[in-house]
Amino acid sequence: MKTIRVMMVDDEPLIRKIVRQEMNSRASEIESGNEQGSQMRRVVMEETFADGPSFTAALATLPPPDYLLVDMELHGEPTGGLTLTRRVHEHWPQVGIIIFSGRFDVPASPLSDPDHRRRMVEVGHVIMEALQLGASAFVSKNATGGFSVENILRAIECLERGETCYFNYPVMLTIKEAAECYFRLVQSGQPLLVLTPAERELLLLEAAGYTASEISLRLGESDKAIQEHQRDLSRRLGIVNKSASRVAKSLSLGLINPSEIHFLPTNK
Repeated sequence: MKTIRVMMVDDEPLIRKIVRQEMNSRASEIESGNEQGSQMRRVVMEETFADGPSFTAALATLPPPDYLLVDMELHGEPTGGLTLTRRVHEHWPQVGIIIFSGRFDVPASPLSDPDHRRRMVEVGHVIMEALQLGASAFVSKNATGGFSVENILRAIECLERGETCYFNYPVMLTIKEAAECYFRLVQSGQPLLVLTPAERELLLLEAAGYTASEISLRLGESDKAIQEHQRDLSRRLGIVNKSASRVAKSLSLGLINPSEIHFLPTNK
């Protein structure tokens, strides 16, 4: 019997171990094909990797898998899986990419909560970006109604039947709410990028001339954390990771107001 070869990239060793053991112990068989012809194939989790570079390095000696299970958040980078998704799709377009993450499970919250609206808009944007970069399926990592090997197998089965995309139920609920938030913002004329108060403060301090180190002192976060926030804002704004670009784009979108900027005095 032919096999469906699966590999996985996740920075959590326990998750890698559990998924591989459960998938291989079940020896699950999936029907592959369509009405013109189909066959039963066994799903096998062959290798797991802690990061993207180790996976791509392994493909120098191993054939690419049929499917790659990719964690969205890798080593603290909230959308690190997108970088790997892009690279895999560019070099091995035949590989089906399944995004495996808990980031898409956003609990329901009052519509008046600006942080919730921001999360929903961001989630919708990330999912669309992942699809554009080559992802084919999204499976929730969370336990309640989400993470189980059955959901991963169901995603593979749907893709083997020729379906273009697959979203398991918790992810689908989040997508639905993200779409509703998106259209509400469009109808209200508000910016589609919603910032937290801390993000607005960061941008206002950048506009006023503060360095990353000075901002970290003002906001009580490490230099590294501030730099990560800056990179994330640049990515969401769709611009190069430069302070001047972030400030200019934020002003043009009305995310910050010039009257709120308190400029640093010149040194005389």
